[in-house]
Amino acid sequence: MQTGKANDAAMIDADDETYPEIRREIRRLCADFPGSYWQALDRERHYPTEFVARLMEGGWLSMLIPEELGGSALGLTAVTAMMEEIHRSGCNGGAAHAQLYTMGTLLRHGSDEQQAQYLPAIAAGELRLQAFGVTESASGTDTTRIATFARREGDHYIVTGNKIWISRAEHSDLMVLLVRTTPREDCAKPSDGLTVLLVDMREAIGNGLTIRPIRTMLNHGTTELFFDELAVPVASRIGEEGKGFRYILSGMNAERILIASECIGDARFFIERASAYASEREVFGRAIGQNQGVQFPIARAWAQTTAAAAIVDRAAEQYDGGSKAGTLANTAKLLASEASWFAADMCLQTHGGLGFAEESDIERKFRETRLYQVAPISTNLILSHISTHVLGLPKSF
Repeated sequence: MQTGKANDAAMIDADDETYPEIRREIRRLCADFPGSYWQALDRERHYPTEFVARLMEGGWLSMLIPEELGGSALGLTAVTAMMEEIHRSGCNGGAAHAQLYTMGTLLRHGSDEQQAQYLPAIAAGELRLQAFGVTESASGTDTTRIATFARREGDHYIVTGNKIWISRAEHSDLMVLLVRTTPREDCAKPSDGLTVLLVDMREAIGNGLTIRPIRTMLNHGTTELFFDELAVPVASRIGEEGKGFRYILSGMNAERILIASECIGDARFFIERASAYASEREVFGRAIGQNQGVQFPIARAWAQTTAAAAIVDRAAEQYDGGSKAGTLANTAKLLASEASWFAADMCLQTHGGLGFAEESDIERKFRETRLYQVAPISTNLILSHISTHVLGLPKSF
């Protein structure tokens, strides 16, 4: 239980909250899914079906869809408030967040016919758009070097290749898939010749698509995908053939901003837990929070998180405004993930041995937030982006 002082701090934060109504509703929803729920799933690496169903039933996963197609027509700024609150409450939005950031590709670049066909069903919870098929083992984050190839045969593309680290593929009906339709060496620019397909996974599995789960240190539903002559209708192509790199960036930038908001939520979870424990835990006849060696790391985590949150808000606003948001999206993800990782380490250290116990729920969140130093883009690649695109330094690769 938090002390009065910790509660006062939380109230101070609430004064500056964006979308307070959304945050209140999400807190109520998350209260039904306490740490014990996530711990049980984590042990068996099970998908949080009930939690995701509640999000879909409440319309939370259709916030970006236009009202005329069944959604709420809200922007990414509203979605970041929701995702932050999910993580601040101790839950994990990673089981469903792809449905929100993949919207960037479909909403901005999908045809009217595609949007009319899929978005109402997604908004109604009848279809799940949870898979984002980009990464490959040989290319990593060098997206222009993907090798999964789609050759045109009449009114179908025939897809061959594989993808890795594709989360939620076993729990999705649709997948946004990036493929090559022109060999890289035949293109004027490395980013040319890439095409986006919207794959109906219900039809694809067993007909050219095989999914292999990958067990990792956290419960993230990660898989490897194998494509063996998978036929995808040309009508399922998003935008023009060969122009897919630009389309996929809409999803990638949204992804980085949403992940950054989740990191802010994680950081605030850790800060609140550490503050409460440090106020209550007594050693040598006094609360450990009286010691500056305990106080200062918590205070530093708060300062880092507050600063990072401001950049996340700016990035979301820029994205909603239709501007190129690549640099701010990357910067937001860098700062927020570093703030959450510092807060996680601080919180574990504050709790001492108790932090390693499953029942504390610290170690689960510690593992979960560590992912974002690596995915969806590593901190080093973000620094490379800033070096070349902002500072004008020579490209290092």
